[in-house]
Amino acid sequence: MTTSLIASPAQIWLAVAPVDMRRGLDGLTAIVQESLGHSPGAGSAFIFRNRAGNRLRLLLWDGNGVWLCQRRLHQGVFVWPKANEAVFAISQAQWHWLAAGVDWQRLSAQPSAEWRV
Repeated sequence: MTTSLIASPAQIWLAVAPVDMRRGLDGLTAIVQESLGHSPGAGSAFIFRNRAGNRLRLLLWDGNGVWLCQRRLHQGVFVWPKANEAVFAISQAQWHWLAAGVDWQRLSAQPSAEWRV
């Protein structure tokens, strides 16, 4: 989904509630401002998911304009957080797994083991 044309965002936010995928730039920007309480022009990426869970939309202001990208899975669904908050932050690595359709919430590095003699 990301290309060399799209800068790496400072933060990546998932909008937890599903959205109508017919919403365009203005509709998604309104959600970012009014429902999520963020500034759409701050350099963060905002990811939205449809109710069925098979489509994502990414909204990103890069300083010159706005990117609106969409990804659809032909099988399966995107794993989404069940958070109590309207917005959920993820890392770049989690975003790559999410966009690939992998259960990013189950992937984690093992903590460093302590060596004792």
